[in-house]
Amino acid sequence: MNDSHSHSHSHHHGPAAPVSTHLRKVIAAVLIPFATAVVAGLILLWPAGADSRHEETGVGFDRQMEQARVTKVEEVDCKDVNAEREDNDASSRGRCQVATVEVTTGPHTGRQFQEVVTPDATRRLDTGQGVVVAFAPQAPEELQYSVVDVDRKFPMILLAIFFALVVVAVGRLRGVLALVGLVITFAVLTLFILPAILQGSNPLLVAVVGGSAIMLVTLYLCHGLTARTSVAVLGTLISLVLIGLLGSLFIAWAKLSGNTDDQTALVHSLYPDIEIRGLLLAGVLIGSLGVLDDVTVTQTSAVWELRQADPTASWRKLYLSAMRIGRDHIASVVNTLVLAYAGAALPLLLLFSIAQASSGTVATSELVAEEIVRTLVGSIGLVASVPVTTGLAALVVSAGLVDKGEGQGGGQGDGEGPGERQPAKGGRGKRRRAKG
Repeated sequence: MNDSHSHSHSHHHGPAAPVSTHLRKVIAAVLIPFATAVVAGLILLWPAGADSRHEETGVGFDRQMEQARVTKVEEVDCKDVNAEREDNDASSRGRCQVATVEVTTGPHTGRQFQEVVTPDATRRLDTGQGVVVAFAPQAPEELQYSVVDVDRKFPMILLAIFFALVVVAVGRLRGVLALVGLVITFAVLTLFILPAILQGSNPLLVAVVGGSAIMLVTLYLCHGLTARTSVAVLGTLISLVLIGLLGSLFIAWAKLSGNTDDQTALVHSLYPDIEIRGLLLAGVLIGSLGVLDDVTVTQTSAVWELRQADPTASWRKLYLSAMRIGRDHIASVVNTLVLAYAGAALPLLLLFSIAQASSGTVATSELVAEEIVRTLVGSIGLVASVPVTTGLAALVVSAGLVDKGEGQGGGQGDGEGPGERQPAKGGRGKRRRAKG
């Protein structure tokens, strides 16, 4: 039986106080219908296949991309290649690069063309450099290909491998599970959420179903199929509902269209059936989900550990103690969210600074108001998740713990099978739980 007990805890985050069978049934009665609804939503909304409307137009992001390589770079006077601007600006005078580029993938492999790089260009080209080129089928043959980016696959893959090694080295089995969860998240985004939105499904509904699927799979995968994880799932779910309601209210009240940048405008022009305002709200939900998981899991674990340290603690004591931890978490998480959004919108903020617009004008312009609503709605949901999750966790460990005299076996962790339950004799069960 000791082997059984050791095996059960190898899948958990340290010692987890067991909860009563009755309480597990209550939690299951809430989460099983929710999980069933998520699975049904995935089935009903799953994209049927490739969208037949997708034909590359050669405009914006809607272009056929190929790989290419710079074979030769020459420096010439900008006048010789007609690259000098009409206003005779100093930035366009001097030596220009004329790069010979050879296409290495696609139907025109081997075709060469020339790319002119002016002195004021931020990107320079070198011989042997890999680049990404765009193909415009409607253009004249000599102008069909143009360099749009550099090929940075190798450094990105190397960074991803280094990231995975660090996560596994520090997190060990938990790190491996976290990477698996990351792969699942990416798969849901690319195989379900994005194609379903492109096919005309309601973006908010798709985000709710896809986000819920990600939450359920990653939380239970990384933290175990336990009552403690279930409480974190419930806290996350309640907070997501709050974010959805507040987001819907303030996006409509502030008359935010969601169509504030070139990328969104291009998506809307190519797929006019997509509800852009719903896409904005879907982005708010998905963007908040990752931080919500962190907050709810942390608060739930804090309550469980506090209970382990003081098995006689009341609900009120557990709640107040865990909330002191949560308040520190709130301060750091909200600041993180604001800085993350500010960093993403930094070029936009610089433009407003250049225009010397007043703070009120900047804050109420749709471009900035959209980010403010996104930040504040997400932050409200995060802040609310702390007392909600802490209260749920404190209620569960206070009302449903086996070691409160329900006689359910001292060796049972929160999630073990019936075969691992055994009667406590002479207090041995409690001593084993204290050791973890």
